[in-house]
Amino acid sequence: MLSNIFTFGFLISLLASTIRLATPILLPALGQIFTQRAGILNLNVEGTMTIGAVAGFAVAYKTGSLWLGLLGGMFFGMLWSAIMAWLSVNMRANQVIAGTGLNILGAGVAVYVYRIIFGIQSLPPQVTPFPTVNVPLLSKIPVIGQIFFQHNILVYFAYIMVFVTWFILDKTVFGLKIKAVGENPRAADSKGISVAKMRYAAILLGGVYAGAAGAFMSTAYMNMFTEAIVSGRGFIAVSVVIFARFIPVRAMWGALMFGFATALQMRLQALGINVANQLMLMLPYVMTIIALIIASKKAEFPSAYCLPYSRMER
Repeated sequence: MLSNIFTFGFLISLLASTIRLATPILLPALGQIFTQRAGILNLNVEGTMTIGAVAGFAVAYKTGSLWLGLLGGMFFGMLWSAIMAWLSVNMRANQVIAGTGLNILGAGVAVYVYRIIFGIQSLPPQVTPFPTVNVPLLSKIPVIGQIFFQHNILVYFAYIMVFVTWFILDKTVFGLKIKAVGENPRAADSKGISVAKMRYAAILLGGVYAGAAGAFMSTAYMNMFTEAIVSGRGFIAVSVVIFARFIPVRAMWGALMFGFATALQMRLQALGINVANQLMLMLPYVMTIIALIIASKKAEFPSAYCLPYSRMER
C-alpha cells in the first residue's frame, strides 16, 4: 500500500488536485475578507454558494454558455447576499442567526428552483465543463507545469483574485473605507463615509465571490447540480478568513491546506486504503477545527465586528 502512495505520479496528482480543490474555498474566503473587514459576520456563505451553483448550472445549461453561467452564479449570489445586507444593516438583526437562517433557506430554495426547471430525472442533466487551459511554455515544465499550469480558466482566475483583493483592500480608497467602517464606524461616519453603503458593498461583493465559487462547483468541477454540491465548503471558507487573519495571501495558503486534505482523502479512498470511509471524509473538517483553535487565539478582529451601527445611538 505504501508503495502505491509514495510514488512520483501520486504526489504530482495529489498536488495538482490540491490547487484545483482549493478554488471553491479560496474564492468565497476572499469575498468574506471584504465582508468581515467591514464588521459583518456573514454565515450565509454556504447558502449563497448553493444558490450560485444552481443559478450557474441552470443558465449554462439553458444558454449553452459556460461564461453566462458563471455570470449568472455571480449575479444571483449577489442578490441572495442582498437579503443578508438588508437584515444586518437595515434591520440590525443578529448576524449569526440571520446568516444561519439564510443558509438553511438557501439550500431549500436552490433545490426547489432546480426541480422547477429540470424536474425529477433518472439521469441528472450535465454540462460540458470548462476545458483545461495549458499555459504556453509553462505547462511544459516537468512536474511544475503539471501541478500549476494545467487547469481550467476559473482556477487561474481564483488565484489572480488573491492579488486583486489585496490591491483593492490595501491600495485603494474603497478598501480603506471598508476597513474604516469595520474598525470605527462612527469616526468613518463623521468623515462623510456612509457606513450603510460601505457595508452593503462589502456584503454584496462577498456574495459575488461566493456565487462564482458555487458556479465553479456546478460548471467546472462536478458539471451538474446536486443537493450536497457545496458540502460544507462555505463554512470552511469562513474559517479560512479567521485562520488568515483577514489577509488575502494567507487565505490562499489556508485554502490550499484544506484543498490538500480533501485531495488526500479522495486519493487514499481511490487506492482502497483500509480505513473507514467516514473517517476519511472527516479529514478536511477536523483540520478546520484544529486550524480555528490555533488561529483564533491570534486573530485580531475589527473593533466593530458583528456590531450593528446607527447614527442615532451614542
